[in-house]
Amino acid sequence: MSDKISCIITDDEPFARKGLQGYVEKIVFFDLKGVCEDAIQLSDMLQKQSVDLLFLDIQMPHITGVEFLRAMRNPPKVIFTTAYQQYAIDGFELDVMDYLLKPIPYERFLKAAWKARDYFALREQPESSVPYIFVKANGKLEKITFNEILFIEGMENYVAIYLENKKIVTHATIKSLLEKLPSKQFIQTHKSYVIASDRVDTIEGNTLHIGQYKVPMSKYLREEVLGQLVK
Repeated sequence: MSDKISCIITDDEPFARKGLQGYVEKIVFFDLKGVCEDAIQLSDMLQKQSVDLLFLDIQMPHITGVEFLRAMRNPPKVIFTTAYQQYAIDGFELDVMDYLLKPIPYERFLKAAWKARDYFALREQPESSVPYIFVKANGKLEKITFNEILFIEGMENYVAIYLENKKIVTHATIKSLLEKLPSKQFIQTHKSYVIASDRVDTIEGNTLHIGQYKVPMSKYLREEVLGQLVK
C-alpha cells in the first residue's frame, strides 16, 4: 500500500472521540483528517475533502450514522463505532467494513485497523486475470465464470446471479460482489442491479434489455451507465 489510509472520526461523545483519536494516532498507516461531533459536521467536511475511511458513531443527534450512510451516494468505507448491538444487521446491509462495540478495547480496534489495511492494499493491486469467482450456494461452492453472467440482482442480504442457463442465489451484497468483478466488464445500473456491459441488447428509456430480462437503470446513474455502454 503506497499511501496512508485517510480517515475521519465522528462521534457526539467527547470521551469517545478522544479515545478513538488516541487509537488512530497510534496506527502508522492511518492519516487522521478530522474529528466531528455529528453527521452535519461530517457532511461539511466531506464536501471539502474526500477520505478513505470513516469511524462513524450510530446514535447521534439530528441524523443517525445509519441514516447518514444510507443517504450517501458513494460513501467511503465505514467502521461503525456504537454501544448498540441491534444495528449489526444495518451494518451488514450497508456493507460496512467492521462494527465495533463500545467500550472498544484497543486489541479489537487493532483488528479492525488491520482489516482496513488489507482491504486498501488489495484494492490497489491490478485486477485479477482469473476469469471466475466462487460463491456459496445450496451448501456448496459454485464456480461462475465472468462471461456467463448476464446481470446480478440484489435482494436484501442476498444476490441473485443470472447466468445463461440458470440463476444462483448467494448470501452477499451487491457492493461486496461488485468489488470482485472486473470494472471494465460490469456496470452498476441501479442500487440493486449490476449488468455485464456486453450483454445489453437494447436500451429503452431507463430500461436495459438483456435477452428475455428487463433491468432498470437509475436516473442518478443513467449518464454514467450510458457513457460506459455506448463509448
